[in-house]
Amino acid sequence: MNGNRIGILDTTLRDGAQAEGISFSLEDKLKIVHVLDELGVDFIEAGNPASNPKDAALFARLREMPPLRHAKIAAFGATRRGNTSCQDDHGLAAMADCGATVATLFGKSSAFHVDKVLRVTREENLAMIEESAAYLSARGLSVYFDAEHFFDGYREEPEYALETLRAAARAGVAGVALCDTNGGSLPWQIAEATAAAVKALGNVCVGIHAHNDGGMAVANTLEAVLAGAAHVQGTINGLGERCGNANLCTVLPNLRFKMGLQCLLPDAFTRLSDTARYVSEVANVALDERSPYVGDSAFAHKGGMHVDGVRKASASFEHIDPELVGNCRRVLLSEMSGRAALMERLSPLMPGLNAGSPEVAALVNALKQREAEGYSYEDAEGSFALLAMDTFGRRRRFFDALDFRVTADLPVLAAQNANARPAQATIKVAVDGREEITAAEGDGPVSALDRALRKALSVFYTDLSRVRLTDYKVRVLDSRGTGSTTRVQMTSTDGRRVWGTTGVSPNIIDASWRALVDAIDYWLEFCQNEG
Repeated sequence: MNGNRIGILDTTLRDGAQAEGISFSLEDKLKIVHVLDELGVDFIEAGNPASNPKDAALFARLREMPPLRHAKIAAFGATRRGNTSCQDDHGLAAMADCGATVATLFGKSSAFHVDKVLRVTREENLAMIEESAAYLSARGLSVYFDAEHFFDGYREEPEYALETLRAAARAGVAGVALCDTNGGSLPWQIAEATAAAVKALGNVCVGIHAHNDGGMAVANTLEAVLAGAAHVQGTINGLGERCGNANLCTVLPNLRFKMGLQCLLPDAFTRLSDTARYVSEVANVALDERSPYVGDSAFAHKGGMHVDGVRKASASFEHIDPELVGNCRRVLLSEMSGRAALMERLSPLMPGLNAGSPEVAALVNALKQREAEGYSYEDAEGSFALLAMDTFGRRRRFFDALDFRVTADLPVLAAQNANARPAQATIKVAVDGREEITAAEGDGPVSALDRALRKALSVFYTDLSRVRLTDYKVRVLDSRGTGSTTRVQMTSTDGRRVWGTTGVSPNIIDASWRALVDAIDYWLEFCQNEG
């Protein structure tokens, strides 16, 4: 390894934006720039200023803004075209003129691609790399050469792949990034090729840019660092083309807490979980809650032995302190849990509570009764917290849900207007004796209820607009046909916290209503005053 500091380039706005289903607006990109800068990445690859008007507009806006706290803005683009001059290349001109201080310049490091895709001589490809890098350096940019298909090229013709790196080094680049562009390399292949590149380039910084097509992007990135790479590229939550890029939310804490290397700003890691969730919210995609370090399940414990173990010594079943990455421990209640799990859930709500107290015994009985009715609190910490507060006589009344009505007319509306919302809900609530009646439309009965409830309560609690439903599951608990009891599990978020609620009833709409009411009640009780 080269020293104890690893430079971090985030390419969420460029490579991450190429992921299926991702479409960042200009304002979205500006928001992500700021949150990445606060996280402390060294470089933010904002896009290709020559590729589309949105990227060009982003660079224009970034030029007008005050300097970032820490990060440098990087512009991405290709080497000059074959058999042309750098002065006549539109892409190089756009990179030089966009206002970025760093250029990530990509070119071919695979002889196969030079022969079959670029269709220029191998000597011309080397000239394209060296001349393009020199041109951008002369224009005042710090240049990193992205050696596209390097690992494929190294396996095919290792000497030519290394020669492309030497061509960039002759132009005085700040570093080279070895790209596993197809994402199919394995860790030992990455290690061998990276070590060869480090040896060939001497004092030139070597980096790694890994894709995840073989499920190895994080492992490959760490192997490259072990082999001497001192610059890492990746994306928040692993967003990227095909199967994605190396997930920085996994790579970064591994570098810092497992390998003892410095990266990001000193106080940044406690922001990591919030950053992962924020980028997911802006991208309008659900965060994988089983993501290492930052997912809601990353430090969740269910088995009685596990819960008892972490209560006695957290290291018994937690590989790091979850607070180091801005996450927290969660204890799941189920038939596999014991009194230790119950107390772990209760401790944050009511510190100092004695496990043998009459209150805890009353709660155990209430849980048993609810479970007999079909309730499950494993993923419904919101409903559990409210049940505990209710049992202990400590629950506050933020609102009374007085009445609701739901109608749905899908066949008629669909025939008349394909864009119409076919369900309508009317809600009546009261807060401190003041009643509010509100109606809303939705794509279905639950959607309409959700919209109407939040709309009605927003009159009294203006910040409630931050809360939204992110997941909805229904399970039939018995086999009595349409008279069966159903259990609804919901997941909600305000962009920072995530919580689950549950409702049980023979009427699926009523079960949904109960879970919705709990979701709002939980936020009002525990979350609304958080930053």
